[in-house]
Amino acid sequence: MRTPYFMMVGVAFVLFTSCRKTDTPYTVPPAQENPEEVISKSAINAFVHQQLETYGYFDWKMASDTMVWSALLHGDSILSVGYTTNSNADEVLQLTGQQMALLRPVRTATSDKLHFMQLHVSSYATVKALRSSAKIRYAEPVGYGNYMRDVNPRDAAAASDILTSGCGYNNAKTDLVAGTDYTVISPAAKLSWNYGYHRIEQAWQRSTGQRIKVMIIDTGVSPQQENLGSAFNQGLSTGRTIQKLGTYNSSPDDPCGHGTSMAGVLAGPRGTDGNTAGIAYNCDLAIVHAAENVVLLSTAAINGVTYAYVQGADDPAVKIISMSMGTLFSSGQIKDALVYAYSKQKLMFCAAGTSTSFFAGFVGVIFPANQPQVVAVTGMKDNLKDRCDNCHTGSKVDFAIVMQKSSGRNPLSIAMNGDAPSTVGGSSVATASCAAIAALVWSKYPSYPRDSIIARMARASGFANSRSSKFGWGIINADAAVGY
Repeated sequence: MRTPYFMMVGVAFVLFTSCRKTDTPYTVPPAQENPEEVISKSAINAFVHQQLETYGYFDWKMASDTMVWSALLHGDSILSVGYTTNSNADEVLQLTGQQMALLRPVRTATSDKLHFMQLHVSSYATVKALRSSAKIRYAEPVGYGNYMRDVNPRDAAAASDILTSGCGYNNAKTDLVAGTDYTVISPAAKLSWNYGYHRIEQAWQRSTGQRIKVMIIDTGVSPQQENLGSAFNQGLSTGRTIQKLGTYNSSPDDPCGHGTSMAGVLAGPRGTDGNTAGIAYNCDLAIVHAAENVVLLSTAAINGVTYAYVQGADDPAVKIISMSMGTLFSSGQIKDALVYAYSKQKLMFCAAGTSTSFFAGFVGVIFPANQPQVVAVTGMKDNLKDRCDNCHTGSKVDFAIVMQKSSGRNPLSIAMNGDAPSTVGGSSVATASCAAIAALVWSKYPSYPRDSIIARMARASGFANSRSSKFGWGIINADAAVGY
């Protein structure tokens, strides 16, 4: 993941679904005075920075009621409220003591399933009442991260460093060298230089990912790339399906390029047109356009990711979910979605994080890769000992993928159009690669439960006998993990 300004990144929610109306009357409580002063952005930002340095993550539960209320006023005033399973959304509204019309709640099928709702809140009394109630699991000012900077977050020029993070890199490379960056394999595909470190070609003798459906939650897929469309089945890739979904703005199209590159690494066909072969080149694929870029910053992105995980959880054919996106700010909605998907036996992989060397040095594993339900993946250099220049490491990393040469070259992938490969780096490509290896293993052992697949991968990894505090089980030998 390319995340150069994580310190300025949070999560934001805007109301974009219709409200559910009710005739239930609500009594407006006596007015309660707001604090005399709103905490400034600079003070809130300093607090966020301090928590990140101390703990490696930020959760709004760390903040006071006054700070949460202030963040709402600085942002879009949208509060995401998670309630307990023994209560309901109407009880949340009653708890606030305000009329529903004033709160403008948003409820969807997904939010009801995960027991959360979004409210437009500007009252300190409402914030305090919600956060002090035993019925409320979290109450987060989800829009603040989009307003931390003293510029209009919708101004593309001023905020382009964040809003295009991870985008614009998926172009065909004209300087790839045969025998160095790739080798040609049958029928006429390219084998990326890093596959040898994981013995991918040897693993293909016994498994190519057939009958395993993988979901990629990302920025969508390019409609101009036929290798991820009409030519998804070609050459040695046969009899499989590709599904294109959109939870961000209902369109599956990729305006960024990142999702297309992840799909190429994981499931690109082993074809006849000279493009690169994905690691699980015979798996079934579902790819979701869930966010505008790899930083989960906007309202639509957080909701898009939440809904994507639920959609993957509810599809019985989906076995594996891979997401190479994230943020430093914890999201209660996404946590709920992860728990839900985990309960449906989905095997989930998330990127440990990619940013500047400075951030990678002290931040550690980002959200949601730091959650217990997911497998966190990072990238290593071809010296087999150092992380990639911008990859995050830490005790919550589970596996590592070799994805950077000493020359700086990254693995091959599929560009936005045409048959000439692109390249992609960071923990993003590591995550898609690791999920693809899991598809090879599960395809060989379709009756195995999720935990047994991870166990096979761990036993076949470089630090199987002594887990690393930085790289987890280390570099996976796919051939050994698939076995005989």
